[in-house]
Amino acid sequence: MNLGESLLNARKSKGLTQEAAAEKLGVSRQTVSKWETGETLPDIRQSKRLAALYGVTLDELIDFDAGVREIQEVIERTTEETSAKIDWTKMWSKQYPILARYQEEVDIPRFEAELRRLLDQLEQTYGYGSLDAFLVLKDILGAMWKTQG
Repeated sequence: MNLGESLLNARKSKGLTQEAAAEKLGVSRQTVSKWETGETLPDIRQSKRLAALYGVTLDELIDFDAGVREIQEVIERTTEETSAKIDWTKMWSKQYPILARYQEEVDIPRFEAELRRLLDQLEQTYGYGSLDAFLVLKDILGAMWKTQG
């Protein structure tokens, strides 16, 4: 996605028209249109003002993805009660089929024992509750995965 598309998506996600954005920024509607079509680029000061107007950081504005932003907002609005009703394994297995079948292939008790030991260590060493220890371990695994590739 290019900067123009990012600007367009960010503006629309805020529910602003080109006219309204232009008025708040002190530029013409045509200027906003040219930025969004990629005909011209906003300078750094204008970019900072755009990011502030759209409620994103400058980095987020450059890489703005409306779909990702919508998912983030849904997650923020989802209560624990609603989250508990969702079968996350079933949902994620649509994207990652291994999640639907690993229970039949993996010696789960063996790995549970190892993971329990790690969770207990996090709880004892840092005083985390069980959920916090679980989230920390999940995050460590995620970080390991990212650095692996």
